[in-house]
Amino acid sequence: MNILWDFDGTIFDTYPTIVKTFKRLINDKHVSDEEVLEKLKVSSLHAIDYFGVEKEEFDKTFHQQESELDVREKPPFAHVEEVLKSAACNVIVTHKAKKSAMDILTHYKLKHYFTEIITIDDGYNRKPDPQSYRYLHNLYHIDLIIGDRELDLQPGREIGIKTCAFQNAHLEADFHIQDYQQFFTRVMPHL
Repeated sequence: MNILWDFDGTIFDTYPTIVKTFKRLINDKHVSDEEVLEKLKVSSLHAIDYFGVEKEEFDKTFHQQESELDVREKPPFAHVEEVLKSAACNVIVTHKAKKSAMDILTHYKLKHYFTEIITIDDGYNRKPDPQSYRYLHNLYHIDLIIGDRELDLQPGREIGIKTCAFQNAHLEADFHIQDYQQFFTRVMPHL
């Protein structure tokens, strides 16, 4: 079984640090963490449009500020390593910067599970464009995509790969799980 993973909110519980960083950008004390998270769960572009953040400002400061936060604030989800171990091949597609992704993977000793990691630095079109997914599917014959947002799963559906929504029951997906223990009963038997 070969799995294509999203990074933030799928392998690692990074949303608390992402929300904290985004709230610094909008500098509005009346906006709740929940409201920011709801918009970010659609996409970062949706959130910057909704809150009126300049895209140039976002691109210039957000990823740098978020990457400077302590990696100990960005833990992997419980039992995700068990799923990683069960796969023959794991790959990642993320909008995160390469250095930030590698720092987190290295800190938690998970980097060795991944055959290839595509980040925003690699020059592919942003998700939901299927360009990076097609590239990985052609190389590794991906069986499943796991993500927490529509833009993570849509490219997989477009190219005919099964999808698994993590902690988001509202997404169109072949499988839905709230935690990675459920993977072995709800997903694996059907692949």
